[in-house]
Amino acid sequence: MRDALPHAAHRAGVAFHPQRALVIGVGNAYRRDDAAGLVAGRRLAAAAAGRVTVREASGEGAGLLDAWEGAGLVILIDAVHSGARAGTVRRVDARAEAVPAGFFRYSTHAFGVAEAVELGRALGRLPDRLIVFGIEGKDFTAGVGLSPAVERGVARVVRRALAEIDADAARRGPRPQEG
Repeated sequence: MRDALPHAAHRAGVAFHPQRALVIGVGNAYRRDDAAGLVAGRRLAAAAAGRVTVREASGEGAGLLDAWEGAGLVILIDAVHSGARAGTVRRVDARAEAVPAGFFRYSTHAFGVAEAVELGRALGRLPDRLIVFGIEGKDFTAGVGLSPAVERGVARVVRRALAEIDADAARRGPRPQEG
């Protein structure tokens, strides 16, 4: 069902410009709050048009290693289930610290986000900057639509991710003209 999502331009495998931030929205659109990363990525694509490349991923670790290959700033967004209040946002600078493996307990992948980050670190395959946003989910049952608390968490992540993208662009200076 990987190709059943309607936003083909935002899926893994779409080329990205190395000067733009890469946003990877992780999740399953048909497991309610698990879609938080996908929804946040789509909203970032609309809010930061031309400044980011957005990809969608299921969270399978090997695919993530390939997705961020060659990227400078990567912002990865996924739903988490750590026991915190629904909608709580956690930010991890994955270049500086480990991503807690317990965040992604609802992942169906034995080799998921946390494992991909640690393998990337061991292999020297992390991007220059890797920021992971986790949005605490509440309802991971079959169905569509986010719970209200997770919707608010998505809005906070979009604002914070835009600030990260702007700060990164300011650090890098003006982009060369695209042709």
